Amino acid sequence: MTPAEVNKRYKELQERLATDFDTDTPDIKVMLFLIGVQELGQGPGKFSKRQKEELMHIANCKLFSKLGFYELEGLDQDGWPHWKLVNAIPPYTLLEQEMILKSLIIDYFDEVLS
Repeated sequence: MTPAEVNKRYKELQERLATDFDTDTPDIKVMLFLIGVQELGQGPGKFSKRQKEELMHIANCKLFSKLGFYELEGLDQDGWPHWKLVNAIPPYTLLEQEMILKSLIIDYFDEVLS
């Protein structure tokens, strides 16, 4: 996808999630949080600030596993997934990082919502 296509599809996804959750338009952090909660698989709940950061990390690992950078090691005693870095992530520019992340988020929600 071109950057313009990624931005268009990402905007459409944001609008869909805002409508579905009856909330403001979610930014990337909110999207990562939602993916982290989905990947945790324990449903919605109250999370501490640290847990929210860990959920966003889970989301990043899940998304970047599609590109071969992370691999799931397994679950801990509380059911939280743990990932290991298997390939170094190249030093992308901020714009490249944003486009890659948006594209991966689109692909993730395409799979989950279909």
